[in-house]
Amino acid sequence: MLAVEYHSNDDVRIVDLPIPKIGPGELLVQLQACGLCASDVMEWYMKPRAPTYPGHEPVGIIAAVGEDVKQFSVGQRVFIHHHVPCMVCHYCQRGSFSQCPTFRATRLYPGGLAEYIRVPALNVQLDVLPLPDELSFEAATLIEPLACCVRGISRSAIQSGDSVLVLGAGSNGLMLAQLAQQRGAIRVIIVDPIAYRRQRALDAGIDYVLDSGTEKDNLLQHIYAINDGRKPDIVLVTPSSISAMQQGLELVGPGGTVLFFAPPPPTSTLPITPNKLFFQEVSLHTSYSAGPYETRLALDLLRNGRIRPETVITHRFSLKDAAKAFALVAKPGDALKVVITIESISAFPRDQSQNDEQFREEQYAAPVFEYDQDPRGNTLRSNARKW
Repeated sequence: MLAVEYHSNDDVRIVDLPIPKIGPGELLVQLQACGLCASDVMEWYMKPRAPTYPGHEPVGIIAAVGEDVKQFSVGQRVFIHHHVPCMVCHYCQRGSFSQCPTFRATRLYPGGLAEYIRVPALNVQLDVLPLPDELSFEAATLIEPLACCVRGISRSAIQSGDSVLVLGAGSNGLMLAQLAQQRGAIRVIIVDPIAYRRQRALDAGIDYVLDSGTEKDNLLQHIYAINDGRKPDIVLVTPSSISAMQQGLELVGPGGTVLFFAPPPPTSTLPITPNKLFFQEVSLHTSYSAGPYETRLALDLLRNGRIRPETVITHRFSLKDAAKAFALVAKPGDALKVVITIESISAFPRDQSQNDEQFREEQYAAPVFEYDQDPRGNTLRSNARKW
């Protein structure tokens, strides 16, 4: 099978690997589409791990099920999460799923950008989600990044009537801005230096856009003019640069919250003024990844049209053109979300001992499943969770 092997942003290779063998409780999933994330081209993080097999936003079709797998069947369309928590440790009990040691240890094999992916048993149990027929594979690639945005919005503690400023109008910035509106923000402003992205934000229904390039010196005055003479209550910082983080701290209003949504290199330091944070009661939060509750909510938001994929997905590449896709994400310009899709390949790896009839029966087995389940397998009504 073909898979993407990452060495650097300028050295992304397509390699041939054996199709993974699965064990009890596991799944083999045939990739259909996978989005690329800015973290996939974050060289300070990726290059020390190279060669590595990236991709953490995959969706596909179940090609084989391991022994004792009862809730899924061959032919089923699914989202697969690369990390899952244990659900019982101290951090999980506090809702800090991304701090769970199990969460950080789990992964997909070889990665989400391979024609076939082995899904470990714990991932199968906790965060493989059946996809409704009305949701395309391309749209479903947004489940993981949207889940991260859902968690970020929750950690920013937006209240009805708040004003929200989003720094960065990339795909995450646009989804965060739309979620902020749905959470009751009375005014959402998004800032970006690229005209194309600002227009996309307006097209998505964001209230106001500002140019952080030409209007940089007067940015605060523009915000005052829009926001009744006040700084915003919430500032969501999507770039990973220290300068953007400093700007977020400077622009937030008294009693407000600043959320950092992307990590800088481990050696970077951020100067802050504790006196200002203290007397203005400014809260600083970060948000890393997403857990099984957020992925389910993200799927519901996409299925119900609350987040429209066409507002954020702009470019598509085949797996063989992955190097071009990575290059675009590294220097996006007039691009938002980039998705890699799989060209026509054999539907499922065939067991050579099967005759044609047996193969067809397994390949096209009708899926039987309950859509709404919590991580412990309890069936939920589709309206069981509020957003």
